[in-house]
Amino acid sequence: MAGHQRTLRWIIGEDPEWSLALVPLLSNLCLQSIARNFEKKPFIEELLPAQKDYVLERLSPSLPLQLTANLISDEGYWKRCCKQRWDLCDVTQYGHSWKQMYFERHLENLIELFIPEVTDPKTILDVVPLGKNYIKKLNISQLLPPIRESPKQLEDDVSDTSSESGPSLDHFDFGILLDQLTNLEELCVVYRVKGCGMNFEWNLFEFTLQDCQFLSKALNLCRTLKVLRLHQSKVDDGRCRLLVRHLLDHPSLRELDLSHNRIGDRGARAIGKLLNRSSLEALNVCDNNIRGPGAQAIAYALSTNSTLLSLNLRLNRLGDVGGQAISRALLMNRTLLRLHLGSNAMGEPTASVLSQVLAENNTLESINLSCNSLGVDGGTALVEGMSHNTSITECDIRLTEVDQESESCICQVVRNNQNRARRKQALQKATRSTPNWL
Repeated sequence: MAGHQRTLRWIIGEDPEWSLALVPLLSNLCLQSIARNFEKKPFIEELLPAQKDYVLERLSPSLPLQLTANLISDEGYWKRCCKQRWDLCDVTQYGHSWKQMYFERHLENLIELFIPEVTDPKTILDVVPLGKNYIKKLNISQLLPPIRESPKQLEDDVSDTSSESGPSLDHFDFGILLDQLTNLEELCVVYRVKGCGMNFEWNLFEFTLQDCQFLSKALNLCRTLKVLRLHQSKVDDGRCRLLVRHLLDHPSLRELDLSHNRIGDRGARAIGKLLNRSSLEALNVCDNNIRGPGAQAIAYALSTNSTLLSLNLRLNRLGDVGGQAISRALLMNRTLLRLHLGSNAMGEPTASVLSQVLAENNTLESINLSCNSLGVDGGTALVEGMSHNTSITECDIRLTEVDQESESCICQVVRNNQNRARRKQALQKATRSTPNWL
């Protein structure tokens, strides 16, 4: 039997780590080939869902937009595109859509780096048909002027008046773009150059008359626009009036921010006219040069307005003439919820009128009177008005020279109103959650 016993042999493979489980599936090899050659042959719609996901995960985020814009909707792919280009990516600011973020920021970058008379407008216009369905908001933080070669002038004294000298430097013409962005709802523009350093010149921060004409006409054609912010751009009375002329009767504009500009009384009168011929819900003209007459014009419009919910007049020069006018308008207005009158050189006469407003107006929820010289008598008047108020849940009277006792009384009324508002909200929530059959 021993002679018939089989001899056992060891077979040693060429690759000791080889395993049948490591052999890629033919289907995966095909899908990998599709991903590698996607730019030449964009084969995606015919795949099964699992196969499509496999290919999308392997696509390069550097593929041309002309290929991917209308073909790929996968959020994972656009997330990789965003992460590759920008370090900070807060998708919550873009409706939680990575594709919207990519197209909005891509177009913003193109506009911010556009040099008039040098950059071909086609570079921007080519993006419009690809991303117009996704572009809802643009935040333009700089606009470059055209390149002008001029001999250097050495002067002993350089003053702010030099901003008015030299050739006019017009910027990007929004007229070629806005009417094509059919889903644009919010536009924020600042006419400045970021990080100019030692190349600083005043005309790098100039909102020219031609710029104003370009922008005004473009805004008139952008019928979906809801929010316009044009701040820190040296908008004066003339430019403000031109802007307002094209915004009158705008069908969708709901918020206007012209803060940190040079708007005076003439511009304020135009804004008052806009309040009567629009559906604005929020107006911000803080840090301008509006005085008493301009405030009176805004107050006249406010007295009959039925849409405005928020008004910010902080850091102007209303004085008691303007402060009293705005206050009296609130005796007739029953829609405004938030009012900011901080830093306006107002005193006890304004506080006296506001006392009557606080007693009679139970719509206003927030009022800011900080950094005004209301004085002890003004504080006493505000306490009298607040004692009859049930709606104010925010009242800022810091740095108003109001005595401590008056401040304490006002704060107590505000706390009572806050508690009342919370109970009301809880009751409404409970009512909505209760079944109709109970």
